[in-house]
Amino acid sequence: MSFISPAYAQAAGGAGASGLEAMLPLLLIFVVFYFLLIRPQQKKAKAHKAMLEAVRRGDKVVTGGGIIGTVNKVIDESEISVEISDGVKVRVQRGLLAAVLSKTEPVKDDKKDKKDKKGDKQENAK
Repeated sequence: MSFISPAYAQAAGGAGASGLEAMLPLLLIFVVFYFLLIRPQQKKAKAHKAMLEAVRRGDKVVTGGGIIGTVNKVIDESEISVEISDGVKVRVQRGLLAAVLSKTEPVKDDKKDKKDKKGDKQENAK
């Protein structure tokens, strides 16, 4: 008397999953990762790059280290001078700016304004 019956290999029941059905979960995971992780990160990087390109003199900024100051001078495309206190200026890499707190109006071209005023005075004199 034997309570253990011999096990026999059974034939495969039906056809196996095709290549597309096997790849479907991986594709679904990639799509979810793209829309939840990759795409928002790309949007954030694009907005940060646009913010860095728009920095100009007079803007109040926060550096990557948390220092708040006012942009005193844009040295070149990769460096700016930030005044963090009266008479205390530091050079900061533009890429390390964390945020722009307040934007200033663009500086008007003084030469153009002077010419316009001179032209107005000459027209008024006639």
